[in-house]
Formats: sequence, structure tokens, C-alpha cells
Amino acid sequence: MAIRVALVSPEREVWAGQAEMVVAQTIEGEIGIRTGHAPVLGVLVDGSVVKIFPEGGEVIVAAVGSGFFSVADNEVSVLAEQAELGAEIDLAEAREALATAQAAGDGDNPQAVAERRARARLRAAGADV
Repeated sequence: MAIRVALVSPEREVWAGQAEMVVAQTIEGEIGIRTGHAPVLGVLVDGSVVKIFPEGGEVIVAAVGSGFFSVADNEVSVLAEQAELGAEIDLAEAREALATAQAAGDGDNPQAVAERRARARLRAAGADV
């Protein structure tokens, strides 16, 4: 039996379908969800990666900004401020964004967020960071 998954951002539905498992990084730690999981509501780590394991398909990896992760009745909703599938990420542009964020860096909060998000985009696209 599969779980219904929806990964959405304010701009669009990024991915939706049936999956065997979903793994996300919340502020309380990494969580993996399978069929029959107890209800959960969590806050996503800004600049993290969500992995969706669809039934009989390739793993879907997405970079996400801050947001929420909820589980109820075999449905998982990932509601992210920003979300981008790894397959859609331009590696050269993502590397440039990381370099820009690192160069800007006096360690202030906006710079740290930009760097975390750039690293997440690269991880989602399968690049070593």
C-alpha cells in the first residue's frame, strides 16, 4: 500500500503521486514516512533536501526552503516556501549561486540562508558539495 504525497510551493505543485516512502529533514531531525505512520506535523529545515521514493520509479529529490511537513491518513504534504526538483536544477547556475553566497559572507543570517539553499540545490541535483 502506498502513501499519497504532494510537494508544493507557493508557485506550483512541484510533485504529486503515490510513494512507498518520504524522507525529510525537520528541525527535530530527519524523518522517514511509510504507510501507516502516525500523524505528524513538522517544520522543514531551510535549505534541506526531501526524498520521495515513488512506487516502482526513480527517487525524486527536491531542494526545499522553509516550510511544513505533515502526515495524516496515509497522506504526506510538504509545503515549502521554495521547492525545486533536482532534475530541474542547472548545476552551473547552482554552483555560481553558492560561490556568490560564500563570497558575500560575513556570516549574517541572509547570507547563511542563501548558502544553505544553494548547497541543498546542488545536493538535490546530485552534485558533491
